[in-house]
Amino acid sequence: MKIAFVSNNAWSIYNFRLDVIKTLLEDGHAITIITPFNAYVEKIIELGCEHIAIDFDNKSINPLTDIRFFLRLNRLYKKLQPDLIFHYVAKPNIYGTLAAKRNNIASVAIVTGLGFAFSRKNLLYAVVKLLYRFSLNGARDVLFLNNDDAQLFAREKIVPLKKINVLPGEGINTDYFAPQPSRENKKRFRFLMSCRMLKSKGVEVFVEAARLLKLKGHVFDAIILGFFEENHPDSIAPAVVESWQQDGLVNYLGFRDDVRPVLAEASAFVFPSFYNEGVPRSLLEAASMELPIITTHNKGCRDVVVDKVNGFLCKLEDPFDLASKMEEMLLMDPVARENMGQKGRELVRSKFGMEKVIHEYRRIVAQLDGC
Repeated sequence: MKIAFVSNNAWSIYNFRLDVIKTLLEDGHAITIITPFNAYVEKIIELGCEHIAIDFDNKSINPLTDIRFFLRLNRLYKKLQPDLIFHYVAKPNIYGTLAAKRNNIASVAIVTGLGFAFSRKNLLYAVVKLLYRFSLNGARDVLFLNNDDAQLFAREKIVPLKKINVLPGEGINTDYFAPQPSRENKKRFRFLMSCRMLKSKGVEVFVEAARLLKLKGHVFDAIILGFFEENHPDSIAPAVVESWQQDGLVNYLGFRDDVRPVLAEASAFVFPSFYNEGVPRSLLEAASMELPIITTHNKGCRDVVVDKVNGFLCKLEDPFDLASKMEEMLLMDPVARENMGQKGRELVRSKFGMEKVIHEYRRIVAQLDGC
């Protein structure tokens, strides 16, 4: 079978769906990846996939740009004629699904999170909801990463219930993200946050909580790992991060292809997001490596952390509550903290194991193959 994956970023395809793609290749399917070009395209080709570059901006709200994107996909699908297409993120989910239906190609929409458009009920929210309702009717299946998003789409009658399925996040390879030797013998406690550099990911909340704890005299390192998104309406400017570093509040490490060495050196993971999350991959990675976690009562986040079992849940957009939870983690008995980390790994292995995600993809492919 000829299967296409369409997304806004080759990096996310490679990092989040690598095991799925490898499995489908091993099953004998031909895989085509359709994304904008970046450094990860070469890695995708090395796997044995075909890559087709297509430029688009997933955050653009220009209707003419969107129409051009739809027309490009329509021409591409007509020429390529895959048997099945998996679409990721908003623009491919909307315009890719419409183009697939126009060419009588089966497609699946994977809603990886609702993002900025669903953060408040305004004109953008109404337009995007209408576009989703119009387009996703043509999808064979619509997969969500958490129950909250699935329930919203069902409640708002955006997608028929019969098309909805919920994946256990993007899954996590727990063998790859394996725990390292105890970090409790480290001289200095390290809080780590790994994310896109967006305000809604809680970066500013983390920095303010670190400031509050340092004012109380606590000694620790606050580490931030991630990349900037210059054109995102919620982005944090590099100059702001530089000022935080100069004030001694945080240490910014930039972007890393492999986050495991940094996770291995951390004492606890912090993710105070109030973004419209799916299931944050960074939480799965941290939990898989037995890091105790502090995150918010946000959808997707609370799926990965059971309060006081494998970490702490804090209030959204509240640096004082976050500082309180960070202080509790900092002063905690080391053995109890290690036990929290172990409980986290048990949770992701049972709930978010990659084999569960692979099974769902194989099920969809097998159903179509048997038609």
